[in-house]
Amino acid sequence: MEKFQTLSSTIIPLPIENVDTDQIIPARFLKATTKEGFGDNLFADWRYDKAGQAIAGFILNDKTYGGSILVAGKNFGSGSSREHAAWAIAGYGIKVVVSSFFADIFKNNALNNGVLPVVISEKFLSEIFEQAQKDPKLTLTVDLKSQTIKNNLTGKEENFEINPYKKECLLEGLDDIDYLLGKIQQIEAFEKLKK
Repeated sequence: MEKFQTLSSTIIPLPIENVDTDQIIPARFLKATTKEGFGDNLFADWRYDKAGQAIAGFILNDKTYGGSILVAGKNFGSGSSREHAAWAIAGYGIKVVVSSFFADIFKNNALNNGVLPVVISEKFLSEIFEQAQKDPKLTLTVDLKSQTIKNNLTGKEENFEINPYKKECLLEGLDDIDYLLGKIQQIEAFEKLKK
């Protein structure tokens, strides 16, 4: 995984609540066993009609907005535990998803795939949506080390929580296996003490 420290980016606003994993990546795309191509099918049923044509008006088809931060409505990632949802988000190039609430399984899957889920207050979320509608060039800065997210237009900032272990993994660009391999000497020393 790539190391994550600080990211400043324009945003993709998706002010829809209760977005579940089937909307993020429809079930018909789950047959693949590798992560390749999932970004092309992110929100497929909202992005494309039955003939495969882009649906005008859906945010990912609107060239006015773009960036590597998705700002979503409350309760993002509910539904089934499919890790493919995190694969699709990462595959599209999104590095941070911001919401006022995430489903726990989605949150963990995102972290395991190098996507940082940032929980903010509903008030801050509403302000971001309002400002993005007025100014599509709005940017946010997410600083993992200080655990802050800042609206660069207003200067308003909030702290966010993250599991310390997952924070270390993101900062160092490690998945769970890489982390354990980095601790191999300590693990072996501990095993020798047990004998």
